[in-house]
Amino acid sequence: MAFQLKNALSRRLRFRLAATFALFGTLVSLLLSGIVFLAEQHGSDRLMDETLRSELQDYMARRARNPASVPPATISIRGYVFRPDAEQPDIPPQILTLQPGAHRLAMNGIVYRARAENQGGVRYVMLFNESQQRLRDKEFLLLLVVGTLATALVSAALGWWLAWRLVAPVAKLAQLIGSTEPERAKLEATEFSDDEIGKLASGVFGEYVKRMHAFISREHAFTTDVSHELRTPLSIVRGVVELLERDPSLDERAHLRVDRIRRAVDGMIDTTSALLLMAREESMHQAPSVPCDVCRVVREAIDNHSHMLSPSTTVQLDCRSQPQLPVESTLLKIVIANLVLNAFTHTTRGNVNVVVDEQGVTVTDTGSGISEDDIKKIFQKHFKGPLSTGSGIGLSLVKRICDRYGWEIAIHSSVDKGTSAQLLYSGAKHLS
Repeated sequence: MAFQLKNALSRRLRFRLAATFALFGTLVSLLLSGIVFLAEQHGSDRLMDETLRSELQDYMARRARNPASVPPATISIRGYVFRPDAEQPDIPPQILTLQPGAHRLAMNGIVYRARAENQGGVRYVMLFNESQQRLRDKEFLLLLVVGTLATALVSAALGWWLAWRLVAPVAKLAQLIGSTEPERAKLEATEFSDDEIGKLASGVFGEYVKRMHAFISREHAFTTDVSHELRTPLSIVRGVVELLERDPSLDERAHLRVDRIRRAVDGMIDTTSALLLMAREESMHQAPSVPCDVCRVVREAIDNHSHMLSPSTTVQLDCRSQPQLPVESTLLKIVIANLVLNAFTHTTRGNVNVVVDEQGVTVTDTGSGISEDDIKKIFQKHFKGPLSTGSGIGLSLVKRICDRYGWEIAIHSSVDKGTSAQLLYSGAKHLS
């Protein structure tokens, strides 16, 4: 459980921190890359425009000095000169329609930036081939994309490492809290650095552990004292009952009443013994010297509570195996007695079936059943159903005992159709 808690905490916090760091790095990289690319595009356009303007002015100046000067004709720059009012069969029609100013046009699948000027009745046009520049722009964009991806990966790796460094103390604190029993919990501030986590461990959780220790000590002391105080008068009552049972002057009716008193006293003694065992935490981890016979405990529970059966109810016990559990018989008696007693109490007619096998004990009845709303609360302390005459602590005690031993208790029921209570101890260590 502690290992799962630690892993879940580490995964969640580490993933969130790493994802946040990677996302932040990626967004910053995208923003900077976008700004750089737009700036490069703007600078590239201005450079081409300045190149066209300077080339055009240079050619116009050369032609003014030498009318026979030939316009430039390179891979990137191409110039034209013509009179707008004269026929020019050798010049492309897109050039002839250009007015003075900056333009963009496409010829033969190639995009050009163009600039036209008039001087002395002659129109000068200079073209700049954008293909090479756009190719360089694409290469630059690809470089930016690769850089952004690399930044995202580096940010994710750095974020994962940083998140591990940040989460490690929290995971360690969670492991210490989850792997230690409340009765033995102890947090040492020296195990953590002098930061917020160290202050949390030594301050908040340290005080919490102290209060928990004090609370558990008071609970154990109260339960132990009450159990000891109750056992003495109960033993006296039991001794008196045993004397009455051996009194030959009592008639059968009186013997029945004394027998009911004895069963009640035995039940109270078992309950106080169970409370005392629950208070002594160390006893829950020590196997008794004699294994507990489950079938014998079930038979005793049926016999002890048979007086609660109505005349029209039958009981059937099916011991399919003879499981031997290394547990305190008193605690198992409490669990079985509550399941059997509930079935007897709420079954006015029909039958109660009890099955014992290697997996557990199942008690099925045809009684009044439990509603869906009530069945969710039956293990809560002091909860009582509308037909219950008890104090509401029986099943809550059963649940506590099952939790201590690692057993499972499941109750399925339908109103007016009966109830099935199943105690599963197959996951616990047992002898067969």
